[in-house]
Amino acid sequence: MPTVAPDVVAAALTSAEYALFAAVGRPRRCYAGETLFRRGDLGTTMYVIASGAIDLDFGDDLVSKRLGPYEFFGELGLLIGDHARSADAIAASDGELIELRHEEFQRLVDDDPERVSHFLRRAIMRVVLNEQSLIRRLRRRNQDLQTALDSLRATAHQLNQTEELIRTDELTGLHNRRGLAQHLAERRRTGSLKGLGLVLVDCDRFKQVNDDHGHLIGDRVLQSVASILRSVASDGDIACRLGGDEFCLLVSADSRDAVLGFADFIVTTTRGLMQVPRHAEPGEVPLACSVSIGACLVDDARDWNDWYAQADTALYRAKRMGGNRVEWQDDAFAAA
Repeated sequence: MPTVAPDVVAAALTSAEYALFAAVGRPRRCYAGETLFRRGDLGTTMYVIASGAIDLDFGDDLVSKRLGPYEFFGELGLLIGDHARSADAIAASDGELIELRHEEFQRLVDDDPERVSHFLRRAIMRVVLNEQSLIRRLRRRNQDLQTALDSLRATAHQLNQTEELIRTDELTGLHNRRGLAQHLAERRRTGSLKGLGLVLVDCDRFKQVNDDHGHLIGDRVLQSVASILRSVASDGDIACRLGGDEFCLLVSADSRDAVLGFADFIVTTTRGLMQVPRHAEPGEVPLACSVSIGACLVDDARDWNDWYAQADTALYRAKRMGGNRVEWQDDAFAAA
């Protein structure tokens, strides 16, 4: 069996992880002899030990464990929800714990997704190794084994969901910069960067929308633009919110006319949304705003920064010309 690095399966958090968990968790005092939960209890909370010690008694012929400061336990209850505890957790001394529920864990995902993803991988590896030990000892208990495997599948599903959150913009549901970078890295790995066009989209006078109508209306305008980009993207294309009111669309297109067809559709559709009657909403609340677009073909011999710079040049030319339009940029134009 291959060996696993000790830091991968260690129950102790790093100093950075501990600080992250302590910032959002709830402190709780515990006293020697106090029972936190019993084996078989349904739980949804994970615990981190700030001080003191906790004994985990797994019963039967399994060895008990004593955990100390910076170590954690009960993570499956947090990740899966209503998970049957596999041990009695009893305070071995007076101390303090940090409790984390699902809502606090979600804040961790939002605040530091990469660190949380690393923690989840390590936690899952620890669960895998623990369950492998159980399988060797308790082969005759088929039902317990099935429960353990179900827990692993549910935990893996939670990890997939967390990684999806890391790649996705929460407001619009489009890919974020991280998701775009992963998509481009995969395309470059498979040699599928040929025949692509880049459409760079920026909302015109978006700050004015926020100033006049508030951020909730501004968010709805961004969601409208995102919906238009999503409707244009086909399988293999990718729509992304780069940040703020800037978006991009990477599409399969092998000619200037093909790329401009996508860009013109986006501009025309936003114009149409701006003209939709809104009598039911006083104050002429906007459904969308006009957009400026810079477009170019992708040179697979170059990288994202080169493509972005080329499309960005066209975008700012569109802005200088009053917005609500598409401008094209290619090497011939740049040379001229």
